[in-house]
Amino acid sequence: MAAIRVGNPSSFVSYQKSSLKSSNPSAAARAGVKKQEKKEHFDDIYTQETPVLFKEKILDGLDYKSDNYNKTLFDRSVLPLCRQIEKAGGIVQYVDLCCCFGNTTLACVNGMSVDEIRDSWRDEQICFSLDKPRRFSARTLGIDISTNALDYGKTAGIFDSTIACDLNKILLSGDTPQHQELVSSLASADVLVAAAALVYLDLQTIDALLSAFSASTKPGLVLVNFLNPFNLEKADKTKRLLLQHLHFVSSQATQHRLLSPMERQNFPGEEWAHLELWVLSRRPAAAEDSGKD
Repeated sequence: MAAIRVGNPSSFVSYQKSSLKSSNPSAAARAGVKKQEKKEHFDDIYTQETPVLFKEKILDGLDYKSDNYNKTLFDRSVLPLCRQIEKAGGIVQYVDLCCCFGNTTLACVNGMSVDEIRDSWRDEQICFSLDKPRRFSARTLGIDISTNALDYGKTAGIFDSTIACDLNKILLSGDTPQHQELVSSLASADVLVAAAALVYLDLQTIDALLSAFSASTKPGLVLVNFLNPFNLEKADKTKRLLLQHLHFVSSQATQHRLLSPMERQNFPGEEWAHLELWVLSRRPAAAEDSGKD
């Protein structure tokens, strides 16, 4: 799951396992992921200790394009807020939800294209060296269910801090230290990225997540995307939740990646998974009080 940023950098807490180099430490956690069975889930990738297999099976094998378009919409609708915060002497508190190995953060924060990410992740040693620095001052927190993916992201410098958890459990768990940290992180975030993430979360979890983010009155933006043709009914319900909590800013539709062989069997005649990207903002306090957008 993805990255969250906390308002006070010193308050970032890592909930990573103490040893992530065991034979298969993420397998049990991945088993808890909510799955839409017509979609391929690539579970073997997320138990790896580096993103090399991710690069080979998804970026290369399925002609993955998604992060080029995530970056395009980020640059158009989110980057101006990041520049504004930096110009005022601040540090952007950036959250990547269900972040996996951090490819979308590399696109948005470091400005890397899919080809540049592909080249950076070409082998087990090079993948720990980032060719491009961050484009703006940021504190990055990665949140995911895969401890191995988070361990890589932190070691490689993609994430400053990480939280390893099952969001479907933690966000609905009540008053626990990790729940408090997640809620605080969401409320403090300037930017929340949820790329191919919400499909794995229950609607009740999404509602709790958006409630936590929208509780703050400071400016804040969410970049979220939806995958077509997967679970379209749930995507529609998710969009209604987003519009219930947040103000719509902009959108873009494009290609995501090729469907896997299993997915092509489930969706006859389809070749591509398509991407619908949205940017939304926190509602201004005055508009919220008056009942207006």
